Amino acid sequence: MSVEPLALDTDPKAYLALHGLLDEPAADAALTDREHEVRALTREVVSREVAPRAAELDATHAFAHDSVQALARAGLMGLVFPAHLGGTDDSNVAYAVAMEEVTAGCAATSLVFMTQMHAAYPILLAGSDELARRYIPGLLDGSVYGSLGITEPNAGSDVASLRTTARPAGDGYLLNGAKTFITTGDRAGVIICFATVDKSLGRRGISAFVVDGGWDGVSSGRPFEKMGMHGSSTAELFFDDVHIPAGHLLGEEGQGWRVVMNSVVKSRISAAAQGVGLARAAYARTLAALTRLHGARLPDEHTFALAELRGRILQGRLLLHAVARQVDTATDIPTGQIGMMKQACTDLGFTAAVEATRILGPYGDLAPLGVERCLRDAKVTQIYDGTNEIQRLLIGREITRAMGELT
Repeated sequence: MSVEPLALDTDPKAYLALHGLLDEPAADAALTDREHEVRALTREVVSREVAPRAAELDATHAFAHDSVQALARAGLMGLVFPAHLGGTDDSNVAYAVAMEEVTAGCAATSLVFMTQMHAAYPILLAGSDELARRYIPGLLDGSVYGSLGITEPNAGSDVASLRTTARPAGDGYLLNGAKTFITTGDRAGVIICFATVDKSLGRRGISAFVVDGGWDGVSSGRPFEKMGMHGSSTAELFFDDVHIPAGHLLGEEGQGWRVVMNSVVKSRISAAAQGVGLARAAYARTLAALTRLHGARLPDEHTFALAELRGRILQGRLLLHAVARQVDTATDIPTGQIGMMKQACTDLGFTAAVEATRILGPYGDLAPLGVERCLRDAKVTQIYDGTNEIQRLLIGREITRAMGELT
Protein backbone atom coordinates (compact mmCIF):
# COMPACT_ATOMS: atom_id res chain seq x y z
CA MET A 1 0.00 0.00 0.00
CA SER A 2 1.17 3.52 -0.73
CA VAL A 3 2.12 5.45 2.38
CA GLU A 4 1.32 8.82 0.86
CA PRO A 5 -1.11 11.01 2.86
CA LEU A 6 -4.73 9.93 2.64
CA ALA A 7 -7.06 11.78 0.28
CA LEU A 8 -9.09 13.17 3.18
CA ASP A 9 -5.98 15.14 4.24
CA THR A 10 -5.48 16.83 0.89
CA ASP A 11 -8.88 16.95 -0.81
CA PRO A 12 -11.75 18.74 0.97
CA LYS A 13 -14.31 16.91 -1.19
CA ALA A 14 -12.91 13.54 -0.14
CA TYR A 15 -12.91 14.66 3.49
CA LEU A 16 -16.55 15.77 3.37
CA ALA A 17 -17.65 12.62 1.55
CA LEU A 18 -16.05 10.22 4.01
CA HIS A 19 -17.11 12.04 7.16
CA GLY A 20 -20.62 12.46 5.81
CA LEU A 21 -20.74 8.70 5.32
CA LEU A 22 -19.91 8.25 9.01
CA ASP A 23 -22.86 10.30 10.31
CA GLU A 24 -25.29 8.21 12.33
CA PRO A 25 -29.09 8.75 12.01
CA ALA A 26 -29.62 7.60 15.61
CA ALA A 27 -27.60 10.58 16.86
CA ASP A 28 -28.62 13.04 14.15
CA ALA A 29 -32.33 12.63 14.90
CA ALA A 30 -31.98 14.49 18.20
CA LEU A 31 -30.17 17.51 16.72
CA THR A 32 -32.06 20.70 15.94
CA ASP A 33 -31.89 22.33 12.51
CA ARG A 34 -29.49 24.93 13.90
CA GLU A 35 -27.24 22.24 15.39
CA HIS A 36 -27.12 20.49 12.01
CA GLU A 37 -26.24 23.85 10.47
CA VAL A 38 -23.39 24.41 12.94
CA ARG A 39 -22.03 20.93 12.26
CA ALA A 40 -22.15 21.41 8.50
CA LEU A 41 -20.44 24.80 8.70
CA THR A 42 -17.73 23.50 11.02
CA ARG A 43 -17.07 20.42 8.90
CA GLU A 44 -16.77 22.52 5.77
CA VAL A 45 -14.28 24.92 7.36
CA VAL A 46 -12.32 22.01 8.84
CA SER A 47 -12.14 20.25 5.46
CA ARG A 48 -10.57 23.34 3.81
CA GLU A 49 -8.65 25.12 6.54
CA VAL A 50 -7.90 22.71 9.39
CA ALA A 51 -7.48 19.09 8.27
CA PRO A 52 -4.99 19.85 5.45
CA ARG A 53 -2.65 21.55 7.96
CA ALA A 54 -2.86 18.92 10.72
CA ALA A 55 0.02 16.64 9.68
CA GLU A 56 2.42 19.55 9.15
CA LEU A 57 1.55 21.06 12.53
CA ASP A 58 2.21 17.70 14.15
CA ALA A 59 5.55 17.29 12.36
CA THR A 60 6.85 20.83 12.88
CA HIS A 61 5.23 21.64 16.26
CA ALA A 62 4.12 24.97 14.79
CA PHE A 63 1.25 26.70 16.58
CA ALA A 64 -2.18 26.24 14.96
CA HIS A 65 -2.74 29.97 14.50
CA ASP A 66 -4.02 29.89 10.91
CA SER A 67 -6.43 27.04 11.63
CA VAL A 68 -7.84 28.78 14.70
CA GLN A 69 -8.21 32.06 12.83
CA ALA A 70 -10.20 30.28 10.11
CA LEU A 71 -12.61 28.98 12.76
CA ALA A 72 -12.88 32.46 14.27
CA ARG A 73 -13.64 34.04 10.88
CA ALA A 74 -16.49 31.55 10.47
CA GLY A 75 -17.99 32.74 13.77
CA LEU A 76 -17.46 29.39 15.50
CA MET A 77 -15.50 30.51 18.57
CA GLY A 78 -18.45 32.08 20.36
CA LEU A 79 -21.11 29.41 20.06
CA VAL A 80 -22.25 29.51 23.70
CA PHE A 81 -21.82 33.27 24.17
CA PRO A 82 -24.36 36.10 23.77
CA ALA A 83 -24.49 38.12 20.57
CA HIS A 84 -23.58 41.42 22.25
CA LEU A 85 -20.16 39.95 23.12
CA GLY A 86 -19.55 38.49 19.65
CA GLY A 87 -21.19 35.12 20.16
CA THR A 88 -24.07 33.32 18.47
CA ASP A 89 -26.22 32.24 21.46
CA ASP A 90 -26.06 28.57 20.49
CA SER A 91 -26.63 25.48 22.60
CA ASN A 92 -24.05 23.36 24.36
CA VAL A 93 -25.02 20.57 21.95
CA ALA A 94 -24.07 22.84 19.03
CA TYR A 95 -20.75 23.49 20.73
CA ALA A 96 -20.22 19.74 21.31
CA VAL A 97 -20.85 18.85 17.66
CA ALA A 98 -18.53 21.65 16.53
CA MET A 99 -15.81 20.46 18.92
CA GLU A 100 -16.15 16.93 17.59
CA GLU A 101 -15.76 18.19 14.02
CA VAL A 102 -12.68 20.31 14.77
CA THR A 103 -11.08 17.43 16.66
CA ALA A 104 -11.73 14.96 13.85
CA GLY A 105 -9.77 17.25 11.56
CA CYS A 106 -6.98 18.29 13.95
CA ALA A 107 -7.00 17.56 17.68
CA ALA A 108 -4.30 20.14 18.42
CA THR A 109 -6.37 22.87 16.79
CA SER A 110 -9.37 21.76 18.85
CA LEU A 111 -7.33 22.20 22.04
CA VAL A 112 -6.59 25.84 21.21
CA PHE A 113 -10.20 26.31 20.05
CA MET A 114 -11.67 25.04 23.31
CA THR A 115 -9.19 26.93 25.48
CA GLN A 116 -10.50 30.21 24.05
CA MET A 117 -13.94 29.27 25.34
CA HIS A 118 -12.53 28.06 28.66
CA ALA A 119 -10.84 31.43 29.22
CA ALA A 120 -13.89 33.46 28.19
CA TYR A 121 -16.55 31.50 30.05
CA PRO A 122 -15.50 32.31 33.66
CA ILE A 123 -15.61 36.01 32.75
CA LEU A 124 -19.14 35.59 31.41
CA LEU A 125 -20.08 33.52 34.45
CA ALA A 126 -18.69 35.67 37.26
CA GLY A 127 -17.13 38.84 35.84
CA SER A 128 -18.51 42.35 35.67
CA ASP A 129 -20.09 43.71 32.48
CA GLU A 130 -17.00 45.86 32.02
CA LEU A 131 -14.65 42.86 32.20
CA ALA A 132 -16.86 40.91 29.78
CA ARG A 133 -16.91 43.75 27.23
CA ARG A 134 -13.17 44.30 27.56
CA TYR A 135 -11.94 40.72 27.23
CA ILE A 136 -14.52 38.31 25.81
CA PRO A 137 -14.87 39.72 22.24
CA GLY A 138 -11.14 39.38 21.60
CA LEU A 139 -11.15 35.77 22.75
CA LEU A 140 -14.08 34.98 20.46
CA ASP A 141 -12.67 36.68 17.36
CA GLY A 142 -9.21 35.21 17.88
CA SER A 143 -7.41 38.54 18.19
CA VAL A 144 -6.10 37.49 21.60
CA TYR A 145 -5.32 34.06 23.04
CA GLY A 146 -6.45 32.97 26.47
CA SER A 147 -5.36 30.52 29.14
CA LEU A 148 -6.84 28.97 32.25
CA GLY A 149 -4.33 29.05 35.12
CA ILE A 150 -5.24 26.33 37.62
CA THR A 151 -2.60 23.57 37.65
CA GLU A 152 0.55 24.04 39.70
CA PRO A 153 3.66 21.85 40.13
CA ASN A 154 2.21 20.47 43.39
CA ALA A 155 -1.51 21.10 42.81
CA GLY A 156 -3.27 19.48 39.89
CA SER A 157 -6.53 17.73 40.62
CA ASP A 158 -6.37 18.94 44.26
CA VAL A 159 -7.27 22.57 43.57
CA ALA A 160 -7.62 23.31 47.28
CA SER A 161 -3.85 22.99 47.73
CA LEU A 162 -2.94 25.89 45.41
CA ARG A 163 0.16 27.81 46.48
CA THR A 164 -0.18 30.82 44.19
CA THR A 165 -1.22 33.69 46.43
CA ALA A 166 -3.19 36.89 45.93
CA ARG A 167 -2.44 39.23 48.83
CA PRO A 168 -4.73 42.24 49.34
CA ALA A 169 -2.72 45.39 48.62
CA GLY A 170 -4.15 48.88 48.29
CA ASP A 171 -6.89 48.96 45.68
CA GLY A 172 -6.34 45.37 44.57
CA TYR A 173 -4.09 42.36 45.05
CA LEU A 174 -0.47 41.31 44.55
CA LEU A 175 -0.24 37.98 42.75
CA ASN A 176 2.74 35.68 43.27
CA GLY A 177 3.31 32.09 42.22
CA ALA A 178 3.59 29.76 39.27
CA LYS A 179 1.34 27.60 37.10
CA THR A 180 2.32 24.66 34.94
CA PHE A 181 0.93 22.64 32.01
CA ILE A 182 -0.97 25.73 30.87
CA THR A 183 -2.43 25.46 27.36
CA THR A 184 -1.41 28.47 25.21
CA GLY A 185 0.40 29.84 28.27
CA ASP A 186 3.34 31.13 26.22
CA ARG A 187 1.14 33.49 24.18
CA ALA A 188 -1.81 34.21 26.45
CA GLY A 189 -3.10 37.77 26.48
CA VAL A 190 -5.88 36.87 28.91
CA ILE A 191 -5.29 34.52 31.86
CA ILE A 192 -7.94 33.31 34.27
CA CYS A 193 -5.78 32.74 37.32
CA PHE A 194 -6.86 30.94 40.47
CA ALA A 195 -5.01 31.86 43.65
CA THR A 196 -5.52 31.67 47.41
CA VAL A 197 -6.13 34.73 49.54
CA ASP A 198 -5.97 32.65 52.73
CA LYS A 199 -4.30 29.22 52.73
CA SER A 200 -5.85 28.31 56.08
CA LEU A 201 -9.32 28.31 54.49
CA GLY A 202 -8.52 25.64 51.88
CA ARG A 203 -10.89 25.83 48.94
CA ARG A 204 -12.88 28.60 50.66
CA GLY A 205 -9.79 30.80 50.38
CA ILE A 206 -9.46 30.48 46.59
CA SER A 207 -10.33 33.42 44.36
CA ALA A 208 -10.36 33.82 40.58
CA PHE A 209 -8.89 36.78 38.71
CA VAL A 210 -8.63 38.06 35.16
CA VAL A 211 -4.95 38.73 34.52
CA ASP A 212 -3.74 40.60 31.46
CA GLY A 213 -0.81 38.77 29.91
CA GLY A 214 0.95 42.05 29.20
CA TRP A 215 1.09 43.26 32.80
CA ASP A 216 4.41 43.74 34.58
CA GLY A 217 5.47 40.63 36.46
CA VAL A 218 3.71 38.14 34.15
CA SER A 219 6.05 35.81 32.26
CA SER A 220 6.09 32.34 30.74
CA GLY A 221 8.51 29.50 30.15
CA ARG A 222 9.37 27.79 26.90
CA PRO A 223 6.68 25.43 25.60
CA PHE A 224 7.06 21.83 26.74
CA GLU A 225 7.94 19.02 24.35
CA LYS A 226 4.92 16.71 24.34
CA MET A 227 3.83 13.30 23.07
CA GLY A 228 0.91 14.73 21.12
CA MET A 229 -1.17 17.88 20.49
CA HIS A 230 1.91 19.39 18.85
CA GLY A 231 0.03 22.28 17.24
CA SER A 232 -0.99 23.53 20.67
CA SER A 233 1.58 24.99 23.05
CA THR A 234 1.78 24.11 26.76
CA ALA A 235 3.95 26.17 29.10
CA GLU A 236 4.60 27.42 32.60
CA LEU A 237 3.34 30.80 33.81
CA PHE A 238 5.04 32.93 36.44
CA PHE A 239 3.62 35.80 38.51
CA ASP A 240 6.02 38.11 40.36
CA ASP A 241 4.27 40.83 42.37
CA VAL A 242 1.64 41.29 39.66
CA HIS A 243 -0.78 44.05 40.67
CA ILE A 244 -4.39 43.04 39.99
CA PRO A 245 -7.05 45.77 40.22
CA ALA A 246 -9.95 44.87 42.51
CA GLY A 247 -12.32 45.00 39.53
CA HIS A 248 -10.56 42.00 37.99
CA LEU A 249 -11.81 39.67 40.72
CA LEU A 250 -14.35 37.15 39.38
CA GLY A 251 -17.30 36.99 41.74
CA GLU A 252 -16.52 37.67 45.37
CA GLU A 253 -13.35 36.94 47.27
CA GLY A 254 -13.21 33.24 48.19
CA GLN A 255 -15.59 32.16 45.41
CA GLY A 256 -12.88 30.79 43.12
CA TRP A 257 -13.81 27.18 43.87
CA ARG A 258 -17.39 27.88 42.76
CA VAL A 259 -16.07 29.44 39.54
CA VAL A 260 -13.92 26.35 38.95
CA MET A 261 -16.78 23.91 39.51
CA ASN A 262 -19.22 25.84 37.31
CA SER A 263 -16.62 26.20 34.57
CA VAL A 264 -15.58 22.54 34.42
CA VAL A 265 -19.05 21.61 33.15
CA LYS A 266 -18.11 23.38 29.90
CA SER A 267 -14.52 22.17 29.84
CA ARG A 268 -15.54 18.55 30.33
CA ILE A 269 -18.01 18.81 27.44
CA SER A 270 -14.98 19.98 25.44
CA ALA A 271 -12.80 17.04 26.47
CA ALA A 272 -15.61 14.53 25.90
CA ALA A 273 -16.21 15.92 22.41
CA GLN A 274 -12.49 15.59 21.73
CA GLY A 275 -12.70 11.93 22.71
CA VAL A 276 -15.54 11.27 20.26
CA GLY A 277 -13.82 13.28 17.54
CA LEU A 278 -10.53 11.41 17.96
CA ALA A 279 -12.33 8.06 17.89
CA ARG A 280 -14.07 9.09 14.69
CA ALA A 281 -10.82 10.32 13.15
CA ALA A 282 -9.09 7.02 13.95
CA TYR A 283 -12.04 5.09 12.48
CA ALA A 284 -12.18 7.22 9.31
CA ARG A 285 -8.43 6.97 8.73
CA THR A 286 -8.45 3.22 9.26
CA LEU A 287 -11.35 2.78 6.84
CA ALA A 288 -9.63 4.95 4.20
CA ALA A 289 -6.33 3.11 4.60
CA LEU A 290 -7.95 -0.35 4.43
CA THR A 291 -9.88 0.64 1.32
CA ARG A 292 -6.65 1.78 -0.32
CA LEU A 293 -5.09 -1.56 0.62
CA HIS A 294 -7.95 -3.97 -0.18
CA GLY A 295 -10.43 -2.08 -2.34
CA ALA A 296 -14.13 -1.82 -1.55
CA ARG A 297 -14.44 -5.37 -0.18
CA LEU A 298 -12.55 -5.64 3.10
CA PRO A 299 -11.50 -8.87 4.84
CA ASP A 300 -14.03 -10.10 7.39
CA GLU A 301 -11.70 -9.62 10.35
CA HIS A 302 -11.42 -5.94 9.48
CA THR A 303 -15.15 -5.39 8.95
CA PHE A 304 -15.90 -7.08 12.28
CA ALA A 305 -13.42 -4.80 14.07
CA LEU A 306 -14.78 -1.71 12.31
CA ALA A 307 -18.33 -2.70 13.21
CA GLU A 308 -17.34 -2.86 16.87
CA LEU A 309 -15.70 0.58 16.66
CA ARG A 310 -18.68 2.09 14.90
CA GLY A 311 -21.04 0.98 17.64
CA ARG A 312 -18.80 2.29 20.40
CA ILE A 313 -18.42 5.67 18.68
CA LEU A 314 -22.18 5.98 18.33
CA GLN A 315 -22.61 5.18 22.03
CA GLY A 316 -20.07 7.85 22.95
CA ARG A 317 -21.72 10.43 20.72
CA LEU A 318 -25.16 9.71 22.19
CA LEU A 319 -23.79 10.13 25.72
CA LEU A 320 -22.05 13.37 24.77
CA HIS A 321 -25.18 14.83 23.19
CA ALA A 322 -27.45 13.67 26.01
CA VAL A 323 -25.38 15.28 28.76
CA ALA A 324 -24.79 18.46 26.74
CA ARG A 325 -28.57 18.68 26.21
CA GLN A 326 -29.06 18.24 29.93
CA VAL A 327 -26.69 21.15 30.55
CA ASP A 328 -28.83 23.22 28.17
CA THR A 329 -32.13 22.39 29.82
CA ALA A 330 -31.51 21.56 33.50
CA THR A 331 -30.53 23.85 36.35
CA ASP A 332 -28.56 21.37 38.44
CA ILE A 333 -26.48 18.68 36.72
CA PRO A 334 -25.12 15.91 38.97
CA THR A 335 -21.32 15.86 39.08
CA GLY A 336 -21.40 12.15 38.27
CA GLN A 337 -23.23 12.78 34.98
CA ILE A 338 -20.53 15.19 33.82
CA GLY A 339 -17.83 12.82 35.06
CA MET A 340 -19.28 9.79 33.25
CA MET A 341 -19.43 11.74 30.00
CA LYS A 342 -15.86 13.00 30.28
CA GLN A 343 -14.40 9.68 31.41
CA ALA A 344 -16.28 7.45 28.97
CA CYS A 345 -15.77 9.63 25.90
CA THR A 346 -12.07 10.34 26.45
CA ASP A 347 -11.43 6.66 27.21
CA LEU A 348 -13.24 5.93 23.94
CA GLY A 349 -10.91 8.25 22.03
CA PHE A 350 -7.82 6.50 23.34
CA THR A 351 -9.04 2.90 23.08
CA ALA A 352 -10.45 3.48 19.57
CA ALA A 353 -7.07 4.82 18.46
CA VAL A 354 -5.31 1.80 20.00
CA GLU A 355 -7.71 -0.54 18.21
CA ALA A 356 -7.26 1.32 14.92
CA THR A 357 -3.49 0.88 15.07
CA ARG A 358 -4.00 -2.82 15.82
CA ILE A 359 -6.33 -3.28 12.84
CA LEU A 360 -3.82 -1.69 10.48
CA GLY A 361 -0.89 -3.74 11.79
CA PRO A 362 2.45 -2.30 10.61
CA TYR A 363 0.64 0.44 8.67
CA GLY A 364 -0.86 1.78 11.88
CA ASP A 365 2.56 3.05 12.92
CA LEU A 366 3.12 5.12 9.76
CA ALA A 367 2.85 8.88 10.22
CA PRO A 368 1.38 9.70 6.76
CA LEU A 369 -1.76 7.67 7.57
CA GLY A 370 -2.34 9.69 10.74
CA VAL A 371 -3.68 6.94 12.99
CA GLU A 372 -0.65 7.03 15.27
CA ARG A 373 -1.21 10.78 15.62
CA CYS A 374 -4.73 10.09 16.88
CA LEU A 375 -3.26 7.75 19.49
CA ARG A 376 -0.68 10.29 20.69
CA ASP A 377 -3.21 13.12 20.76
CA ALA A 378 -5.86 11.10 22.58
CA LYS A 379 -3.84 10.19 25.66
CA VAL A 380 -3.79 13.65 27.23
CA THR A 381 -7.58 14.00 27.02
CA GLN A 382 -7.79 11.33 29.74
CA ILE A 383 -5.57 13.50 31.94
CA TYR A 384 -6.64 17.14 31.68
CA ASP A 385 -9.92 18.71 32.82
CA GLY A 386 -9.85 16.31 35.77
CA THR A 387 -8.09 12.98 35.27
CA ASN A 388 -10.32 10.02 34.52
CA GLU A 389 -9.30 8.52 37.85
CA ILE A 390 -10.73 11.63 39.52
CA GLN A 391 -13.89 11.28 37.43
CA ARG A 392 -14.32 7.70 38.66
CA LEU A 393 -13.80 8.92 42.23
CA LEU A 394 -16.53 11.55 41.81
CA ILE A 395 -18.90 9.05 40.21
CA GLY A 396 -18.24 6.56 43.01
CA ARG A 397 -18.88 9.18 45.68
CA GLU A 398 -22.19 10.03 44.06
CA ILE A 399 -23.17 6.34 44.09
CA THR A 400 -22.19 5.99 47.75
CA ARG A 401 -24.09 9.15 48.69
CA ALA A 402 -27.21 7.95 46.88
CA MET A 403 -27.07 4.58 48.64
CA GLY A 404 -26.64 6.33 51.97
CA GLU A 405 -29.86 8.22 51.39
CA LEU A 406 -31.69 4.92 50.95
CA THR A 407 -30.60 3.53 54.33
